[in-house]
Amino acid sequence: MEGGIHPGTDTSAFRDCFSLAWKNPYVLRLAFSAGIGGLLFGYDTGVISGALLYIRDDFEEVDRKTFLQESIVSMAVAGAIIGAAVGGWLNDRYGRRTAILIADFLFFVGAVIMAAANGPPLLIVGRIFVGLGVGMASMTAPLYISEASPAKIRGALVSTNGFLITGGQFLSYLINLAFTKAPGTWRWMLGVAGLPALIQFMLMLLLPESPRWLYRKGREEEAKIILQKIYPDHEVETEILALKESVDSEIQAKGSSGKITYAELWKTKTVRRGLIAGVGLQVFQQFVGINTVMYYSPTIVQLAGIASNETALLLSLVTAGLNACGSIVSIYFIDRTGRKKLLIISLFGVIISLGLLSGIFYNTSTHSSLVTPTATAKFKDYTCPDYSSAVNANSWDCMKCLKASSPDCGFCASATNKLWPGECLISNDTTKDMCHGQDRLWYTRGCPSKMGWLALVGLALYIIFFSPGMGTVPWIVNSEIYPLRYRGICGGIAATANWISNLIVAQSFLTLTHAIGTSWTFLLFGVISVVALFFVFICVPETKGLPIEEVEKMLELRALHFRFWEKSPDANDKTQSA
Repeated sequence: MEGGIHPGTDTSAFRDCFSLAWKNPYVLRLAFSAGIGGLLFGYDTGVISGALLYIRDDFEEVDRKTFLQESIVSMAVAGAIIGAAVGGWLNDRYGRRTAILIADFLFFVGAVIMAAANGPPLLIVGRIFVGLGVGMASMTAPLYISEASPAKIRGALVSTNGFLITGGQFLSYLINLAFTKAPGTWRWMLGVAGLPALIQFMLMLLLPESPRWLYRKGREEEAKIILQKIYPDHEVETEILALKESVDSEIQAKGSSGKITYAELWKTKTVRRGLIAGVGLQVFQQFVGINTVMYYSPTIVQLAGIASNETALLLSLVTAGLNACGSIVSIYFIDRTGRKKLLIISLFGVIISLGLLSGIFYNTSTHSSLVTPTATAKFKDYTCPDYSSAVNANSWDCMKCLKASSPDCGFCASATNKLWPGECLISNDTTKDMCHGQDRLWYTRGCPSKMGWLALVGLALYIIFFSPGMGTVPWIVNSEIYPLRYRGICGGIAATANWISNLIVAQSFLTLTHAIGTSWTFLLFGVISVVALFFVFICVPETKGLPIEEVEKMLELRALHFRFWEKSPDANDKTQSA
């Protein structure tokens, strides 16, 4: 069987993974070179959260139109949908290595276009190019690593891709902070992504194709040479026999190993059940709200009552750092604890964190600073028109001020005590500068609150629970749950579902917060997380330490190991249990 069954998987996988640095650096080189795609994935999805703050300052139409802000963020996701869909076909037709090289080219072109953009339209074009690369890399990198990894440490090695994704997001926040005072701010933030794309392109030119893809394409000798570098001598023949058995069974079942149809995917029981689990995990990964945190975390921090762009970025850096740390935790536990248990623990924590965030933002919105009835002489001509004409102006508070839309209005708060009554003024650069000129605080996206720090705690808890489980496990499960013949196309379908869900969330988050409020938006994500928890209990198999052929047998028998807390003694028992 592919990878074999190794004793001691629970206790030694993490140690064995890192001992590769001196025992078999070739495997580690393959994993980390392919994982740069994950780094780019993380950087390009994370960098926009900080860059958007400065894009809004440079382009007034972006600052005034929520739709434009959402489009700049989410067009990368739209590109990723196409990239993931095309990537599945590219992976099966031309190989994993070729797909990564094409993704790098798209990353580089997108970075150059964004850095040179003279307005929102060109920015959006650059984001689409980057998105195409992200979509291809998101499903190809874990697939390449999975197929070049021994089964015992496959989960840990694929988790390194998750770590590099979160590490890329953390790096994007550091880069954002580094360029806050530089001329061109956001141009540097978005353009820097071209450098790692160039590095990976050169590294991948020196690396081989996936041995399993080569074997399936009839290039057995090439595959054998690579497998000899990955496995000890006594395991190579076992791996080759397992691959031969897998390919022969496909040909026997289908009459050929040629073109795959979508009807064939759905009619094949193991593939159908694998797709339900894999696609479901990818959809729920997005619908529990993670990318509202990663794309809009500085905005969320401002909604919690932090006025400064730089402070919002600095605090958001903490959440990105926690996300990266969570990925390291995943590397340690994924082959010890198992995929399913990590998912369930992760979702329990996510539900609690979202409930906390919902309560905090509800308190913030209902206990907002009042608007003072008399403006200072300096501000008299800039008072918000809606406030001036309101019949019940005495009842106005900061939240009501920020919801005024004809024109948009902002809240100028006291620097001595930001919870004291402030002034509701027309939102433009003039009043912003005047407010700052009096050493006061200017709010346009959130109101001053004594509960704001608790929102940061809620965000931190959310990331701590999400990252080790729901952050990395869906990609790992999708890299190992499908039969060899269908791995590329099924991985592409699952990644496409992930990016479509990502687009829905990214394009609707700010609109939702405006329509129903931040509190109800997080509560909605919490309800979806409860549904996700039941889905994991019922539909997701435990694949820890199993060769991929054993996963196929388990899906065939629908042995999904519901008693996930009990250690399964071996693969054969796993395939017989209900």
